[in-house]
Amino acid sequence: MEKRFETFTALINKINRNIKKIKKSEMQEYNLKSAQVSCLYFIYTVEGITPKELCEKCEEDKATISRSLDFLISNDFLIENKEDNRKYKTGYVLTDKGTVVARKIRDKVDGVLKEVTKELSDKERDRFYEILTMISDNLEGFANGANCDKIERR
Repeated sequence: MEKRFETFTALINKINRNIKKIKKSEMQEYNLKSAQVSCLYFIYTVEGITPKELCEKCEEDKATISRSLDFLISNDFLIENKEDNRKYKTGYVLTDKGTVVARKIRDKVDGVLKEVTKELSDKERDRFYEILTMISDNLEGFANGANCDKIERR
C-alpha cells in the first residue's frame, strides 16, 4: 500500500515521457513538436475540430495550441477554414503535405497501441481503458476540488 503512490506516479510519468519520445523521434524529419503532432492527429481524425476542441483533446492551453496552429499553417501543413471571423471558432483543413504527415501519425499511433497492448484480449483492453478513464476522471475531480470531502484522513 505504501508504494502505490510511487508506483502510480512513476508509471504515469514514464508512459508520458515515452509517448513524447516516440512523437519526437517519429516526427524529427518534419521538425514537429509534441503538441503539433497531436494537433495534426486530431485535425485528421476529428472532422471540423476547432482550436477550443483541440485544447481539450490535446490537454494543452490556448497559447500552446495557437502557436502550434500558427507553425502548422506557416509550414504548409494546414489552412484555415474560416466559418466565422472569431479565431477560436475557426476550423482547419489539412494540405496535401499535412494529410500525408497526419496519416503517418495516425498509422504510427495505431501501430504503437496495437503493439503495446498485444498481450491483452479485446475484453481486457476495453476494461483497461474503462479503468484508466475512471482514474483520470477521478483525479480531475480531486484536482478541481470537487472530491476533497471524500478523502479519507488517516
